[in-house]
Formats: sequence, structure tokens, C-alpha cells
Amino acid sequence: MAERKRGVILLNGEPWQGEIDCDNALVVCCDGALRWAEGKARIDIKAGDFDSLGYIPENAVVYPSRKNFTDGEIALDILLKEGIREIDIYGGGGGREDHLFGNMQLLYAAHKAGARAVLHTRYSDISCGSGKIEWRGLRGRTLSLAPVGERAHILESEGLRYPLIDLTLTAGSCRGVSNVVEEDCARIDCAEGALFIFVVREEMV
Repeated sequence: MAERKRGVILLNGEPWQGEIDCDNALVVCCDGALRWAEGKARIDIKAGDFDSLGYIPENAVVYPSRKNFTDGEIALDILLKEGIREIDIYGGGGGREDHLFGNMQLLYAAHKAGARAVLHTRYSDISCGSGKIEWRGLRGRTLSLAPVGERAHILESEGLRYPLIDLTLTAGSCRGVSNVVEEDCARIDCAEGALFIFVVREEMV
């Protein structure tokens, strides 16, 4: 298989309505995502148990339906084993909220493995990060932060409407919700723990 610098995962949630950049990417399509993805994106690997699709597509990588991991975890594992460290995930939102929560765990799993994954939903781009995190070209966008697990500590921030200085975000609090990027370059320093990062791409009306 030719070396690819990027990875793309297509999931069986809300069909992605925009373009999908498959250039120099290894594209893994999971199970029922084939319904919306075929003809929209180049698909290199079809993987999953295919209980949602209802049939086994040709040349698919098939797993048993009774297993201890999701089709999204299968796809992420495939990409990580190929050495890919930049991953975009589409079709992971909408529908069942437990699936969305599970798909967000893929972001943290990628983060722990030294990769960066972004889950693109109808309204937001969701990622996971720690340490020094920077955003460029997002002036005016709504930005929300939530701890992964019990807590995450932010030392300082720049370029945000509501400064985050020596702040511990904790589970059970909404303290990090609905900040706004006010500079062309904004940043935070998350010195302890990890964060789920929500960048709102399109406001709900």
C-alpha cells in the first residue's frame, strides 16, 4: 500500500454534506457509511461487521458483529498501524447520542497514540488536545472546551473573549462552554489533563 500522510474515516451517522478531501489520504469506510459515501469519496478500505449495511460488500475487511470494539475503533486502529497521525472523521454525528459520545472517544484514543483526529459534524469540528494549543484564522468562531475525564487545568490563554487563567475545568461544570475567538491567532496552555475542543463551524438557527 502506498504511503499516505493523512487518514479519513467515514462513519454510519449523519451523511456528510460537504466535500471530503481524499488527496494523499487512506480512506476507511465503516459499514453503513457506504450508503452515503459511495460516489462521494474515494474508498480504499471497507471495514466493519456490516450489520447496519445488511450485506457484505466486495473486498471488505469483515469483523464479527459480537465484538468488544466499534467499527470506528477498527478504522482508527487500521490508520494508526499505517503510521498515520492526521485523521479526519466524517459521519460521526447525528442520530444516536451514545454513538456520538463513542465517536468522541476515538479523538482521545488518537491523542493518546500521538495522532490528531478531528470529528466533523453538522455544526462543529471536534478534536482533543493538551499542552500548548493554538488556533489561527478562527476570529469570530465560538469555541468550547470540556475536560476529558475528571479535570483539565489551563494555565493561560490569549485571543479569547473570556480569558482562561489558572483555571481548572471539571466534570459536571459548563465553565468552558461558548467562548469566542477574538484574534487571528488564539491559544491556550493546558498543563494538566486533556480537553475536548469544539469549534463551531456553523451556528444553529
